[in-house]
Amino acid sequence: MATAHGSTPDAPMRRGRPRKGAEPLSRRAIIDATLAVVAEGGIDAISLRAVARRLGVDAKSLYNHVDGKEGLLDAMAEEVLGSIELPSRTGDPAADLKAIAHAFRASALVHSAVAPLILTRQLTSLEALAPVEAVLASLADAGFGPRESVRQLRLLVAAVVGMLLREYGAGPAFGTADVAGIAAREADLTESSFPHVAEAAQFLARFDAAAEFDVAVGQVVSAVLSAAR
Repeated sequence: MATAHGSTPDAPMRRGRPRKGAEPLSRRAIIDATLAVVAEGGIDAISLRAVARRLGVDAKSLYNHVDGKEGLLDAMAEEVLGSIELPSRTGDPAADLKAIAHAFRASALVHSAVAPLILTRQLTSLEALAPVEAVLASLADAGFGPRESVRQLRLLVAAVVGMLLREYGAGPAFGTADVAGIAAREADLTESSFPHVAEAAQFLARFDAAAEFDVAVGQVVSAVLSAAR
């Protein structure tokens, strides 16, 4: 039965075996249900009970596939990392690191709500470690040893995730792509009492996410590789 808003309510919770003809519970089904929970309520909405309710099963049955809430959070981070279409390695560290960063952005924007989890989860799956291996290989090509490669890897990840958080998390006060919003913001900044803000108003008011990401990644990669010289 549809609700007053036209949506279909979550299925009632079932206990025991799935009903005849129903899809068996799987890790993939749990991940998809968790993504749906996040889409509706954000990361803080993730819980075994919420995911189980969406699947119409008892929360305890999820333990056969994930290790509690922590397992759900790990699965979300792995979903982002595992969906990255890693570019082929060329042996040119600058080109390879930029390509990896852009591939990460493409995946993270699809899963924007859960991408920040990458900074907080300690993952060991093949899906999670493949991007790490790709970055470390490029840093090795640049002449970094293992210890320094890890330092530069962490710097790159923090910079890229920070740029992405800015892209889909900040409000229009920091710049927008909306024509009307640009005009209004530029006018406000131009009329401010700060001369340098007023001078830069036309640039502060607009934000081209893809272009700025490309420029920022280039600068970060150049800074990282300069440390190898």
